[in-house]
Order: sequence, then structure tokens, then C-alpha cells
Amino acid sequence: MIWITLKNLIKTVLFILIITSLVYFSISYIQTKNNVMDIENYSPISTLNVNETLLKRSKYPFIDVHNHQFDMPIKNLDNLVSEMDSLNMAFMVNLSGFRGLYLEKSLKNIKESAPTRFGLFVNIDFEKIDEPNFKATTLKIISDAVNDGVIGLKVYKSLGLTDKDSSGNRISVNDPRLDPIWNLCGELNIPVLIHTGEPKAFWFDKNKYNERWLELRQKPGRYRGDSSKYPSFETVMSEQHDIFRKNPETIFINAHMGWMANDLDALSDHLDKYKNVMTEIGAVLAELGRQPKKARSFLIKYKNRILFGKDSYNVSEYYTYFRVLETGDEYFDYYRKRHAHWKMYGLNLPDSVLKSLYYENALKLFPNIDKNLIK
Repeated sequence: MIWITLKNLIKTVLFILIITSLVYFSISYIQTKNNVMDIENYSPISTLNVNETLLKRSKYPFIDVHNHQFDMPIKNLDNLVSEMDSLNMAFMVNLSGFRGLYLEKSLKNIKESAPTRFGLFVNIDFEKIDEPNFKATTLKIISDAVNDGVIGLKVYKSLGLTDKDSSGNRISVNDPRLDPIWNLCGELNIPVLIHTGEPKAFWFDKNKYNERWLELRQKPGRYRGDSSKYPSFETVMSEQHDIFRKNPETIFINAHMGWMANDLDALSDHLDKYKNVMTEIGAVLAELGRQPKKARSFLIKYKNRILFGKDSYNVSEYYTYFRVLETGDEYFDYYRKRHAHWKMYGLNLPDSVLKSLYYENALKLFPNIDKNLIK
């Protein structure tokens, strides 16, 4: 009886596999026959005949204030410096300095290998907020790090989105228990680079009208539209703006243009309102490149408030940054389809704006950077 049951089970499984395979190959055949393809595979070669200015090196030396090198304690910095030199990158800010032994080893590696080319930001663990000595311990971590050579504090997007206290409650960006941290950074004269939230479209329905649909398909964990798990976009961003308001003596760098690169009027109002806030262009270049006239006017007007940032490190991806910022090229590809299925247009920024964006603004924030690197 058991043997008969097992045979029937095997037959059933085999039948399901055969039917599934037939359905799959039938759909594939129909799609091929009717010339149907997935959007991820659609990569047309433009027939447009326009100028192509392929830049592998920036016109002026630049300081990248938004970079991540997660293996800094053991990284061969000679190789990294060679790549930086090829790009004309004078100085890199590694935001992922973390703390403790990791930070100590990173600082040691920099000091021994390339002391003038890198800066580190410290990171803290907000989920320890309910521990009895959280305030004293955290303030000491930051103070000691600055004494050891750290040049800023980086706050990750987990604050406000996913960080929880000991009771399982979301820790808001403007939680009053964090106020001493922002105050201390002002006293120490170090900037706080804060990444809050995500692109607003990550909260929209995942359908054909969402221009970030492809990214949400490829990276489903980035979807924030589940209100049982995440606060609204408006809630988390208003919390961030609240700490800007409450701490006018602290310099904040609102990462990724505060997710307002797609609404430069809103970003203009934001910068006008919060004089202690700067911003940077990391991972939002695609928004600027699709609105070249407006973006150019914006960057000229606010040239003293914008920093160069890239985010994830990839040498060839910098080429697109140079091309958008420096040239007047038309209708060219961004380097990552899920960020931009649209084309880029160069902003052809004036030299004075390029200099501000590439290095002048950063030198004001980080006066200890060796000026001899800017030639």
C-alpha cells in the first residue's frame, strides 16, 4: 500500500513538472514569435547623430564627499589611489568608518599608506538608544573619533525607517534623545551627512505608472509602501527637517539632494529655509541629467551649497558624472537602467560652478584637506 502511494506521488510530481515545463516553453515560444521581450532586455542602439564627449577624467580635481569603502581596514590603498589619480579625484571621504576596532584599523591604514588622500566619518548604533549609558557612550565615541582624525558623522537611512528601540518602536529621526549628538557635532565643528528616507516613488504603488518600477522589481526590499512596516515619505522627511531647524549651529549635508532632485523648486525652498544645510549629488545624477536647463540654473544659483558625491564606488561610472556636469552632450545613457530608463543631457556648467562643486565647497567644510592636492 505504501509503495503504491509513493508511486502515485512520484507520478503526480512528474506530471506537474512536465506541465509546468510545457507552459514555460510555450510562453517563451509565443513571446519570441511575437517579438515580445522583457523591459530589462530592451537596449536599443540610438540612430541619433549627436556629439559624444567621453570624459574619463574631471576638468578640475574633485573631492568625493560620499563614498563607501567597506574594507578600509585591510584595503590596498596604493591601488585605490592610482584609480583616484586616473579620475582626478584629489580626496575621498569614506562615510563607512564605523567605530571601535574597525575605525581604529581604518585610520591606521590611511595614516600608513595615504594620509593626505582619505577622510573618515564615524557611525553610531542608534538601536542602543535605551541603554543606560547611551548618551555618554555615544558622545565619547564621537569625541574620541574626532580627536583621532575623523572628520564627520554619517547617519544611515535605517534611522527613521527600520531602527527600533528596546520596545520595538521605530526611532524617529528627530527623537529628542538624539539631540545631544547633533549639538556635539556643532560644537566639534564637524558636519553630519544624513541619509533619510528613499526616493518618493518607493512608496508608490508598484505598477506601470511608477517610474521606479524596474528598480523595485530588481530590488524588492526597497519598497516602502507597506504602512505596517514603514512610516510615510512625508513623515520621515519632516522628521529630518525638524533636526535641521532645531540645530542651526550644526552643519548638515542632506544626502542625495534630500530626494528632491526631481523637484528642484522644493529643494530651492529647502536650502533657502535651512541655511545650515548643504547637499550632494550622489546617486541622483540621473534626475539632473533629464532636466538640463532647470538643473543648470539651479546649480549656478546654489553653487556654494552643493558638493560632489558619488555613493557606490565604480571607476567607469564617474565618467557619466563628468559628462553630465561638464559637457553639452545630448541624449546619452545613464549607467544603470533601474535608476534611469530615460536619457541624459549635459549641463555644460561654467568653470566657476564646476570648481565650487568639485572642490571649493568641500575645502570650506574640511579645512584640513591638503590644498596642494588641488592643482
